[in-house]
Amino acid sequence: MATDGKIKMRTPLVEMDGDEMTRIIWQMVKDDLILPCVDLRTEYFDLGLSHRDETDDQVTRDAAEATRRLGVAVKCATITPNAQRVEEYGLKRMWKSPNGTIRGLLDGTVFRTPIVVRGIEPQVRSWRRPITIARHSYGDVYQNAELRVDGPGTAELVFTGDDGTQARRTIHRFEGPGVIQGMHNLDASIRSFATSCFEYALSARQDLWFATKDTISKTYDHRFKDVFGEIFEDGYRERFAAAGIEYFYTLIDDAVARVMRSEGGFVWACKNYDGDVMSDMLSSAFGSLAMMTSVLASPQGQFEFEAAHGTVTRHYYRHLKGETTSTNSVATIFAWSGALRKRGELDGTPELTAFADRLERATIDTIEGGQMTGDLARITSLPNVQTLDTEGFILAVAKRLRA
Repeated sequence: MATDGKIKMRTPLVEMDGDEMTRIIWQMVKDDLILPCVDLRTEYFDLGLSHRDETDDQVTRDAAEATRRLGVAVKCATITPNAQRVEEYGLKRMWKSPNGTIRGLLDGTVFRTPIVVRGIEPQVRSWRRPITIARHSYGDVYQNAELRVDGPGTAELVFTGDDGTQARRTIHRFEGPGVIQGMHNLDASIRSFATSCFEYALSARQDLWFATKDTISKTYDHRFKDVFGEIFEDGYRERFAAAGIEYFYTLIDDAVARVMRSEGGFVWACKNYDGDVMSDMLSSAFGSLAMMTSVLASPQGQFEFEAAHGTVTRHYYRHLKGETTSTNSVATIFAWSGALRKRGELDGTPELTAFADRLERATIDTIEGGQMTGDLARITSLPNVQTLDTEGFILAVAKRLRA
C-alpha cells in the first residue's frame, strides 16, 4: 500500500480503449472506481475505430503484442465496421474485428461467464450456478471461403500438397444456381483450445463438457473430438481425478438438452460458431450480455479481460444529444476487476487482488440493495428498486466501495 493510501502496482497492464457508449463508461469507471484507490499503471492503446483507421489497424496488433509481453490486458468494447460504419466514419477500408485479430495473434480461447446476483433469476429454473462458455476462436465459418454459382457444374474440394500430390472430393453436382462454402481449422489451434479449456476447468475446479457433431462431420468435427480425448488422456485424466472434476464429451444437440436440465456450475467448450450462439443464449437466460464476463486466455498464460457486449450504439447517440442514458456498466467494471485481480495474482500483490474482490462485491451489493440500471430494473424480482442513470449507478457503486 502506498503512503497516499493508493494500492501500488508492480507491473503495468495493457489498457485498450474502445468506442461509443462503452468508451464513455470506461472513463467513468476509471475516474470514480479505480483511480481513487489504485496507483494505476497501464500501457494505453486507443482501439477506437478512428484511430484504428489512422494506424491501418497497427494499433490493434501492437496491443496484442503488449499483452503477450505483459501478460494481462483489459479491453473496452470496440466497433467491427460494416458498410454503414465505413461510410459513417469515412474509413479507408472495412477493418476486421479487433477481438478476432487479438484472439488470432494470442491463439486464445474466450471464456464467458454470467455474473449472478440475487433478484436477477435465470430463465431456466434448474440453473443454480453460472455456466461458463469456452469458445474456440480460430477458423470455421469466420475464416471461410465462399462462392455463388450461377448454373450447372461440379464443385470439388481439392488439396494440393507442396510435393504436388492432390486429394480431391466431390462436394456437389449442381443442376442450377447455388452457393458453396469451404472451412478449415488447424491441429495446432485445436490443441491450444483443448489445453486452455482443461487448464481453465482445473483452475475453476469445475467439470468440463465438450460437444461437436462428429456423427455427421466424421472428419472435421471428429478431429476436435480426437484431439480433446488425446490431450485429456496424456496429461489431464489424473489431474482431473485429483481435483474431483470430470471431462465429458457428447454431441452438440445432446449437450444443449443436458444444459437445459442441469444445475450449471461447469465449463462448456464449443467450436467457434457454437460458442458464439450459445454464449448469447446463456447471457440472455441469465439476465443480459451486460451481466457477463469475457476472458481471453492463451495457452502461454496471457489474459485479456473485457465485457461480453458491444458498444451500446443506441445509448451513445442519445448521449450525444444530451439525453440521459441508463447503460449497464457491470461487465465493464468486472473486466477491470478481473484484470486487476490477475495482475495481483501474477505479481504477488494481495492488496490488489483484495481490491478487485471488494470492487465486485460493491457492484453486486449495489444491485442487490435495489439500485440498478434500467435493463435490470425491468427484469428484477426485487421490490421497490431505484432505477439509476449511467453515471448514477457507477457513483452508487463508488459509495459502497468507499464504505
